[in-house]
Amino acid sequence: MHLRLCACILLSLTAVSQAEGKEEATIMSPEGFEQRIQEAGGRADFVFGDDRPFRQCHASTVVQAANGNLIAAWFAGTEEKNPDVGIWGSTCANGAWAAPERLAKINESAHWNPVLFRDETDAIHLFFKVGPQIRYWQTWWMSSGDNGATWSKPTELVPGDKGGRGPVRNQPIILESGAWLAPASTEIGTWEPYADRSEDWGKTWNRTPDFPIDRKLLKGKGAIQPTFWESAPGKVHALLRTTAGHIWRTDSEDDGRTWSTLYKTSLPNNNSGIDVQKLDDGRLLLVYNPVEGNWAARTPLDLALSSDNGVTWRTIAHLEDDADKEQEYSYPCIAQTTNGVVISYTWRRQRVRVWQIPLSVLDQ
Repeated sequence: MHLRLCACILLSLTAVSQAEGKEEATIMSPEGFEQRIQEAGGRADFVFGDDRPFRQCHASTVVQAANGNLIAAWFAGTEEKNPDVGIWGSTCANGAWAAPERLAKINESAHWNPVLFRDETDAIHLFFKVGPQIRYWQTWWMSSGDNGATWSKPTELVPGDKGGRGPVRNQPIILESGAWLAPASTEIGTWEPYADRSEDWGKTWNRTPDFPIDRKLLKGKGAIQPTFWESAPGKVHALLRTTAGHIWRTDSEDDGRTWSTLYKTSLPNNNSGIDVQKLDDGRLLLVYNPVEGNWAARTPLDLALSSDNGVTWRTIAHLEDDADKEQEYSYPCIAQTTNGVVISYTWRRQRVRVWQIPLSVLDQ
């Protein structure tokens, strides 16, 4: 009797353990995740609808201003690369997004990849690229001291630059040392990632050498569009987009001045944008398309979490999961807010979608 009772108890405990493991491994659907977010006081919505003053939009960026408002920006026009493409933006105040307005149009060549960044003085900076082709990009920037209500006149970040200095797509981070570190890359022939450092609040920039790449291991064009985090003072890390089917990584021990040779992670990559945000407790959040293959599908779009400095990742939820693999949900931006994180991304090249996720949801 005792052996049979012990066996029953063991079977019951095993079943519970398996059920709990299965629940932990379950990835929440977009609908289920949105419902949980709404119950916690968050929301997921579109910045604008079908009534918009442009045909296509892409490469959004988002930041929370000091007054609590959200500011989003993206490039938009007839389609990517067209001369009519400019930088557009909107502000979310009191739960409502304002009508899109054009923030910048330097000349009649295509504009690209806006990057919003809030500095330690609460000023908001907007970086963006200008040029008919990626290899000829120039980086321009403008700033706002009143939470995005007005902006300074755009100026070149590094006068005379060709190829694009400063942040290429993802937001800079402020290091413990006080330096600004911008994730950068060029696409002049091969793809070459690097970091741009500023120690005077963006007035001047120092370009690091290109990150070392073993071309025998990382086949294809290379790596671009890093996303940074600092795990301890001076210890900085980057995940990068590649054409090789996976996200690759590099690390710095000296405040982002020099970097290790890129190495492969287990995270799949479809040669599309990724972004990482470090939370105050050290956890990392990653938004990406978990699809392996060069120019592979840009769906699903997932939110993943790491509690071991990016060594392992657990997918929390699909933000998008479309059965039609021709649809696009891509180029995410994730930023910290006063009560959690905000995520923006391209929705079918037609809209910008934004998720406001309370920290309590991430703690569940």
